[in-house]
Amino acid sequence: MDSKNALSIWLVIGISLLVNGVLIVGAGLYELVYPPVVKVVLYEYHASIWWGAILAVVGAVYTYRFAPGRQRRELAAAAKVAAP
Repeated sequence: MDSKNALSIWLVIGISLLVNGVLIVGAGLYELVYPPVVKVVLYEYHASIWWGAILAVVGAVYTYRFAPGRQRRELAAAAKVAAP
């Protein structure tokens, strides 16, 4: 396998965190609109919305940071700066 064309595992993790965060926020918002009959102990804090938002933000940062073409652009920019 050529390392130039390999995807970073952190990109895959970022996408996974982003998708799971969006799904958890969606479930939390649904639960906010249609409250359950039997509520959990700390229901009023809406932990699923907070936790899903944190996961989505972390996933978005990882996805942006480890995007496939980003490292090549950074290396090319560094090479231009380092060139005499």
